[in-house]
Amino acid sequence: MAALESPENHIEATATSTATSSSTTSDLNFSVRRRSTTVTDSPSTEMMESEDLKSNGKECDKVTNENRSDIKFNYRPSMPAHRGVRESPLSSDAIFKQSHAGLFNLCIVVLVAINSRLIIENIIKYGWLINGGFWFSSKSLRDWPLFMCCLSLPAFPFAAYLVEKLAYQNYLPQLVVVFLHTIITTGSLLYPVSVILRCDSAFLSGVTLMLFSCIVWLKLVSYAHTNSDLRAISKSIDREDVPSISPYVGNPYDTYFKSLVYFMVAPTLCYQSSYPRTESVRKGWVVQQFVKLIIFTGFMGFIIEQYINPIVKNSQHPFKGNLLYAIERVLKLSVPNLYVWLCMFYCFFHLWLNILAELLRFGDREFYKDWWNARTVEEYWRMWNMPVHKWMVRHIYFPCLRNKIPKGVAILIAFLVSAVFHELCIAVPCHVFKLWAFIGIMLQVPLVVITKFLQNKFRSSMVGNVIFWLFFSILGQPMCVLLYYHDLMNRKGKTESS
Repeated sequence: MAALESPENHIEATATSTATSSSTTSDLNFSVRRRSTTVTDSPSTEMMESEDLKSNGKECDKVTNENRSDIKFNYRPSMPAHRGVRESPLSSDAIFKQSHAGLFNLCIVVLVAINSRLIIENIIKYGWLINGGFWFSSKSLRDWPLFMCCLSLPAFPFAAYLVEKLAYQNYLPQLVVVFLHTIITTGSLLYPVSVILRCDSAFLSGVTLMLFSCIVWLKLVSYAHTNSDLRAISKSIDREDVPSISPYVGNPYDTYFKSLVYFMVAPTLCYQSSYPRTESVRKGWVVQQFVKLIIFTGFMGFIIEQYINPIVKNSQHPFKGNLLYAIERVLKLSVPNLYVWLCMFYCFFHLWLNILAELLRFGDREFYKDWWNARTVEEYWRMWNMPVHKWMVRHIYFPCLRNKIPKGVAILIAFLVSAVFHELCIAVPCHVFKLWAFIGIMLQVPLVVITKFLQNKFRSSMVGNVIFWLFFSILGQPMCVLLYYHDLMNRKGKTESS
């Protein structure tokens, strides 16, 4: 009768016997491991265990023979090869369920090969074009006023600390504290601006000083705003207006100079009395990141000097020349500009901030999220610069909402502050105030509305992500580079002629 059984019954019996034999094998192996780890004290116990091992060995041999017989019957030509409904890996229903790591590696290899060929071809055709005059001119060694200004910036945090210390001891009323902090924060920004405008310094020196001054301003605002809020909460605790389960209970308001010093050098813009800390510093890891930082910074400078500068020098003002020629220059500039922007992001937000965090044992290292997957422009601004985003949410967005300002207006105010600082960091070192960076940031607001509408309409698509890459990286940034370059060259030409 066994010979007349159907293939389905034989398959079920075989699967059952295989499962039983595999479970028996695992049970036997577990039994052997358990007995092998038991400490024995008597010779009789050792003899009993040796007999058990021999019997278990015979049973294991028996199970192995059964598995071989199962293999003999399972892999016969009559066995079904197609046992279910399956989709191709690249079909529309299954494409996002598969891992594409191999294709990603292929794209990286192809990208490296193509760009290596273009670099070699460019060097053969045009020669070595590295010339750092725009970044490090002969005037760079005479930029001592900017250097002294940078060294004097810590005086503003120290002044803010003195104000908070007097306020903590109830020597100053709240209105006076707010007035003094306003003067200190404003001075920390206007002082570097005035120094840069009075000195015809190199572009890189001016940008570096402006970035430092903007960071100091943001930190001082957070320091003053946070301490003001802590004072209000401390008074509420004294009046027992705060619930006992509040996180502020047990953390009284106080001012410590070492907390301010750590905050001023830490990779964050939001002040708090303590931060999550790691246990130790990984010195070898820090050295590796420094090596990467040097390599990518050199690569970024090579692209700027070898590709971007020649393209910009051979272009015309986008709004004064031939429109088609301007579009061709923008598109030609977009690829090297994108490489520089990605290198800048990797060097600063990943390498430098992580190096600083490791040296200071700063624990929260979420300096960015996966902004490259952003489906709307709003998502991009929430994910690509987390220190600034947290500062905006903490000190602008939510305070606006608490003061009954509509959500849309609060977002507009946040973009307005961002646009002002982008303009300062670019226009002041260039000595050109045409508001190109300001306009470029404010134009993100309609893009936020458009990409959000498209995302709600096409929920399963990446239309918003494509629009983000197109307008922000391919068109927007190259256009700003051309505008500022030609305005800067026009200013220098008028200065030399006069």
